[in-house]
Amino acid sequence: MADDDPKPDPGGPGSAGLRGRDLIGLGGMLVGAVVAGLVVGYLVDSAAGTDPLFTILGIFLGIVAAVVGFVVKARGALRG
Repeated sequence: MADDDPKPDPGGPGSAGLRGRDLIGLGGMLVGAVVAGLVVGYLVDSAAGTDPLFTILGIFLGIVAAVVGFVVKARGALRG
């Protein structure tokens, strides 16, 4: 006997897990955080004349921010 109830799309709206657009967003967030840290560090170095201290610090803080943001967004996507 045929089942008349439509089955939900595993990748459709409301399904748990990460879809393609979620992964693209995560990748963009990772790159954006690191680039933002790099740019801010470079600008501070240019103003203070402390080449490359704040550039390296900015990259490091950008990586930390990217990892924290990735974990938060991935957990949220996998929960709901």
